[in-house]
Amino acid sequence: MKKQASGFTLLEMIVVIFVISLLLLLFVPKLIKQKESAGKQSDVAIAKVVETQIEVFELDHGKKPSKAELIDQGYVKEKQYEAYERVEEK
Repeated sequence: MKKQASGFTLLEMIVVIFVISLLLLLFVPKLIKQKESAGKQSDVAIAKVVETQIEVFELDHGKKPSKAELIDQGYVKEKQYEAYERVEEK
């Protein structure tokens, strides 16, 4: 009696690789769009926080703050202000 070798044929492996490739082609672009959308929503949320902090500064000091004043006095962080500027540019 000959022992039969178990395993996958070349055709089966090609079919599996094709199916995986097809799934990747369908889902990767959608994932990239989701990431971009989440980044934009994050910037909008941060911009609202910075706007609130600007109002708080105005109430505390009675004047409009500069970027340096907001950052130096701890109202916002520099990255938050950069996100605020990106949203304001649009």
